Amino acid sequence: MNATIYLHKGKEESLLRFHPWVFSGAVKRIEGDIREGDLVEVCSSKGDFLGLGHYQIGSIAVRILSFQAREIDRHFWKEKIINAWHCRQSLRIGSGNADSNTMRLIHGEGDGLPGLIVDLYGDTAVLQAHSVGMHRERHTIAELLCETIPPIRNVYYKSETTLPFKADIPDTEREDGYLIGRCETTEPTATENGLRFRIDWLRGQKTGFFIDQRENRSLLEHYANGKDVLNMFCYTGGFSCYALRGGARLVHSVDSSAKAVELVNRNVALNFDEETQKRHQAFAADAFKFLENIKDKYDLIILDPPAFAKHRSALRNALQGYRKINARAFEQIRPGGILFTFSCSQAVNREQFRLAVFSAAAISKRHVRILHQLTQPADHPINIYHPEGEYLKGLVLQVE
Repeated sequence: MNATIYLHKGKEESLLRFHPWVFSGAVKRIEGDIREGDLVEVCSSKGDFLGLGHYQIGSIAVRILSFQAREIDRHFWKEKIINAWHCRQSLRIGSGNADSNTMRLIHGEGDGLPGLIVDLYGDTAVLQAHSVGMHRERHTIAELLCETIPPIRNVYYKSETTLPFKADIPDTEREDGYLIGRCETTEPTATENGLRFRIDWLRGQKTGFFIDQRENRSLLEHYANGKDVLNMFCYTGGFSCYALRGGARLVHSVDSSAKAVELVNRNVALNFDEETQKRHQAFAADAFKFLENIKDKYDLIILDPPAFAKHRSALRNALQGYRKINARAFEQIRPGGILFTFSCSQAVNREQFRLAVFSAAAISKRHVRILHQLTQPADHPINIYHPEGEYLKGLVLQVE
């Protein structure tokens, strides 16, 4: 029998509006034995049923899986996975698209599965749990992915860095590794809009590739012709490859990680002939220092830093970081230049990010136009009742 969590009076309002999180401060009392990752029933102070979800120790006490009383069983997981797959098929994303075989198959709250991420690279799904409850269900989910999604033959579990570090999970369970199958090649590649990229889900960031920038990279390609391009925080070099294909005169890729620099060079070589490769150069360097002395050298700059704020406690420092890095770019870019600037920090909302960029523009005393306002693609859907799911924010700016 599930334990029951009762909320303080008035704290049920967010759940009645279908927000899928119960914060610890809303919890009045817990009845029944409970451990982290358990399925719990959530009720109002009067005892009215509100939802079922995974219990977790921390600021988010429960992640709601269903607002209706129902069994959270194998049928439930299968239904959710199939719904997510049908959504991607209707969007013509990933499988069935001749020039792309990568997509996000499950995007947490956006697909009604809070705490779960599944990215698909060809025939391999990379599963990432952000909650103990989803960690416990990993084997069932992996089995159902292979049973119900035709391309999937392998499932790799990559949650060592995303599971709550204080959770009572044995170290052997935390280790990343294959749950089903094994990729046949030691250097797997994925195709995105006709470009190929080596995907390192064993050691790379996130699930191995930043799928969420697919459409924004395509937009950059249209601006790149004849431009001198600087791609900061380049990681795998996605923006760099699109810029080269778009006809950029030169592309410089910068990342603090020497491994990332090696990877971007390999991805450029994977897609282009030797003559095109000569237009590209990669540097292992600190982004802020690199931007200090590039006056008028570039007329297209991409700023796609890692999350400056993973938690709200770091919000102030994050906003200062966004102001600083964007001010440097505004000061250094050529007149008439284009700046693609992003934040992937969930703790920073759209208005806060835009204000930080506005402040940076004011500091630089340059005239700036907003050309595009960018976000994540449709395979990273946002639950309309969960605005926190809109984590990727971007602006394309012209600087006079």
